[in-house]
Amino acid sequence: MPATTGQEARRAAVLGSPVAHSLSPVLHRAAYAELGLGNWTYGRYQVDEQGLGGFLAGLDDGAGRWAGLSLTMPLKRAVIPLLDGISPTAASVEAVNTVLFTEDGRRTGDNTDVPGMVAALRERGIRSVESATVLGAGATASSALAALARIRADGSGDGSGTGGTGGTGGTGEITVYVRSAERAREMRGWGERLGVPVRTADWARAAEGLAAPLVVSTTPAGATDGLAAAAPAAGGTLFDVLYDPWPTALAAAWHGPVLGGLDLLVHQAVLQVELMTGRSPAPLAAMRAAGEAELAARAG
Repeated sequence: MPATTGQEARRAAVLGSPVAHSLSPVLHRAAYAELGLGNWTYGRYQVDEQGLGGFLAGLDDGAGRWAGLSLTMPLKRAVIPLLDGISPTAASVEAVNTVLFTEDGRRTGDNTDVPGMVAALRERGIRSVESATVLGAGATASSALAALARIRADGSGDGSGTGGTGGTGGTGEITVYVRSAERAREMRGWGERLGVPVRTADWARAAEGLAAPLVVSTTPAGATDGLAAAAPAAGGTLFDVLYDPWPTALAAAWHGPVLGGLDLLVHQAVLQVELMTGRSPAPLAAMRAAGEAELAARAG
């Protein structure tokens, strides 16, 4: 466990390629300020898959010991063979977004995207859904399936969630809209591995999936713009994982509750701060406010 004293200098950073747009420094620094960790710093480094091994090998403690790293694409799977171990959650989706440096010198990997997505949904009162649509089939889509698997396993069954099951809890069938047969096979495989019923459909029919009680869009910017005109008049909940640009065309056209990428980013960052600092709870409100202010400044 990383040291929890605010007197000792500690370092953390986000790695990725590209990484200049990342909000992680804003969120983590806001947390450090709120927690009184004045000697903690959080940086940003442009690192691709080829350079990751060298970056990790070159870490030293000369300017404060490293507490952890946040990883964005394309490093979430590339880092796994470079670590001493990974958590069950990271193993379940074969993706690490958090590296922790332990007191005994080990480097371990975890995944806060999955529990962060669950936390974001629960914050909006979504604890069970009758069915769900996932748009896209990349790494974030597999995390979405894992999050829905947790909702399925932990559903309260009180019927209070979107499309509440009124007593059975959990999540019904998930339809994933994909662009290729290969991606379809991958998503069905993830469903089997995670224990959730997954049906795949061609992207050309994605507009049909917008009628689901919960729609999770995991696609790159612009990919769902063509679906905006098909947004249902009385939609369920849309969870669009993008945060910049925001709102997406689909989110702007949606008639119903909308969660954005900032919701996911803040909740996964809260968990990272808790893991890296040993402090709990992390200051969710302060981190969200900092993220909102940064996005507003960028838009202005």
